[in-house]
Amino acid sequence: MLTFRSLLVLALLCLAAPASALEAPVRVVDGDSLDIGGEKIRLFGIDAPELNQRCDRAGQSWRCGDWSRRMLADLVAGQAIRCVQEDTDRYGRVVATCHAGRVDLAEAMVRQGAATAYLRYTTRYQSAERAARAEGIGLWAARMVTPQAHRQQTAPAPQSASGSCAIKGNIGATGKRIYHMPGQQDYAATRIDPRKGEAWFCTEAEAQRAGFRRAAR
Repeated sequence: MLTFRSLLVLALLCLAAPASALEAPVRVVDGDSLDIGGEKIRLFGIDAPELNQRCDRAGQSWRCGDWSRRMLADLVAGQAIRCVQEDTDRYGRVVATCHAGRVDLAEAMVRQGAATAYLRYTTRYQSAERAARAEGIGLWAARMVTPQAHRQQTAPAPQSASGSCAIKGNIGATGKRIYHMPGQQDYAATRIDPRKGEAWFCTEAEAQRAGFRRAAR
């Protein structure tokens, strides 16, 4: 099976032709995600509307998430895809810079207003976003909640502590896994979101086995 785990560069000489002709089929999941031969790929440096997200365009509800997915599908169609892994996200997906021929898919998505530059991780596509904003194209021709804000609004309520399981295992913006004990400085302000891999623990040993270390204070 083809995998990014063993290769930094994977040249997929596969075209968007009938599935029987493909060595590793490419499926567009949403505006910033691909499935290549069963491997989940998140495009590095951009954030596109969620698939079910809607925006407001000229006073009308617009399925901007689905539109973004179709824009990426158009870029991928009929092209050889080459990806270079940059990272792995908290959900275990490969985060990669991918090209369709000579086109950087992430840059093209941002430049045509189909995704935003994910400045939390890189400024690589900031100029492309500025150009799209200035021209008022794609998402910038509509009113939208940012993809990140949309995810926060639609996320399930954080899990509550139960019984004696009151230790909070938190994952910071940089990926550090810290657990907070009742009475520590940041305990009350720490919110736990299981979707991000965060969790409640009953004992310190349990938290440590899960890869978390105790907060300094």
